[in-house]
Amino acid sequence: MTKSIAILGIHTGIGKTITAAVLAEAMNTDYWKPVQAGTDERDSVVVKQLLTDGAKRVHDEAIVLSQPMSPHAAAVIDGVDIDYTKFVWPTTSRTLLVETAGGILSPMTGNSTMADFVAYHNMPAILVAQNYLGSINHTLLSIEVLKSRGIRLLGIVMNGDANESSETFIEQYSKTPIIARIPHFGKLDNETISIYAATLKESLLNILYADN
Repeated sequence: MTKSIAILGIHTGIGKTITAAVLAEAMNTDYWKPVQAGTDERDSVVVKQLLTDGAKRVHDEAIVLSQPMSPHAAAVIDGVDIDYTKFVWPTTSRTLLVETAGGILSPMTGNSTMADFVAYHNMPAILVAQNYLGSINHTLLSIEVLKSRGIRLLGIVMNGDANESSETFIEQYSKTPIIARIPHFGKLDNETISIYAATLKESLLNILYADN
């Protein structure tokens, strides 16, 4: 299987998709979201538009569900069986960023979570977090979950406004580095992503190569 890195979030709506686009552009990786719940705003379509050569680097989902809800519930409505042990993975010579849905313990199936999926496929992970009241707790709990499942955490990406006090505590307490900070972009397009990704390229490639 192609070398893969999971993109996980401390909860839903945390900015995983935009983060994945920036990271994929900075590290020249491919992108894959195995399970998409809801067809009005497909994350793969968004990333394809934001990446250089997105049409070649963004792969079709393994499963697309009609309803924008937790995959395990959407799958029941659509009569679909999600079995992540049988996913056909994209073929690529590049590293593959694999975006999960929702938070770390959001269900993927009726009896498994996103963390279970990542652990089964033995992927290292990047954790996407934001600063808000309660985010320290959510971030540290997420890290504990990853550790308990033997998932290797490469680092944290902070999405949105900075908070030095919170970020310092998270890094020191968890002994996990914040490897990138991604702002809320006023204009979201290919040029914006490309320019910002260039500022992160060197540091992120160092992490990618260190993981080889």
